[in-house]
Amino acid sequence: MDPTNDKAGTDGTILPALPEDWQRCLAVAAHPDDIEYGTASAVARWTAQGKHVTYLLATRGEAGIDGMHPDRAGPLRESEERAGAREVGVDDVEFLDHRDGVIEDGLVLRRDIVRAMRRHRPEIVVSGAFTVRMVMGLTNQADHRVVGLAALDAARDAGNRWIFPELADEGLEPWNGIRMVCLAGAQQPTHGVDITGEPLARGIASLAAHAEYTKGLGAQGFEPGPFLTWASKMGGPALGVESAVLFDVHQLIPDGPPPWV
Repeated sequence: MDPTNDKAGTDGTILPALPEDWQRCLAVAAHPDDIEYGTASAVARWTAQGKHVTYLLATRGEAGIDGMHPDRAGPLRESEERAGAREVGVDDVEFLDHRDGVIEDGLVLRRDIVRAMRRHRPEIVVSGAFTVRMVMGLTNQADHRVVGLAALDAARDAGNRWIFPELADEGLEPWNGIRMVCLAGAQQPTHGVDITGEPLARGIASLAAHAEYTKGLGAQGFEPGPFLTWASKMGGPALGVESAVLFDVHQLIPDGPPPWV
C-alpha cells in the first residue's frame, strides 16, 4: 500500500533517511501489486545501487478481479507482478500459494516466510503496515495485516534454530542477519527513502504493468502516474525532498552498543 503520510513533516521535523549500507533485501507482501504502491520506487533506487531485492508474495491475487474467475486471475496477476518487478530491477519473484483474501494467521505462514528468509539471507525486510488503520487513517485490509505482522515475527524466528527446527532438514540454517524490518503505509513513519526522479518514474512503470488488475477495479481504478506522483510528493516534506517513500522501521540489530554499555 501507499507508504506516504499526509501529516508527516508538518511540524517541521525531518525524518532520517533509511540506511542503505546493505546489499540484500526481501520484500514480503500479501498480493501482486502491493509492493508497487510506492515501495517499488524505493526498490528501483536500491537496485540501481547494485543491491539485490527478492519479492515474496503470499498469494497470487486470484480473488482480486471481480469480473474474472480466480483460475484466470491468478496466472494473469502473477504475470503482471513479474513484469512489474522487472521494471524496477527485480528478477526473483516467489509465490507461497496461500489463498487470496483469506490468508490464515498462524505458524504455517510464519514458517513459509522464515523458509524464504533463511534461503535468501536478507539484511533488511520490507513489508506493509499490520495495524487496522494505516496511512491517512485508511482501514487496512485483512491479508495485509496478517502478512505484515507475520513478516516481522518471522524476521526474529529466522535466527532461532529451535523455532521450526524442521527447516534444518531442508538444509536451511538459522539466519541472524536481518538488521531491520521496514513497514510501508504506517501512520507514524520513522524513516524515508528519496525517490525523486528516476526511481519514481520506474516505480510508476512497475505499477502500470498491473494494467488488467487496475482495469478490473472499474470506477475505483486510477492512472499510476498521477497517483504515485501525488503520493510521493505527500511524503517528500517529511524527508526534506521532492518525493519520498516513508517506512516505520523496526531495528532488530542495533547500529552500535546498547545505551547502558
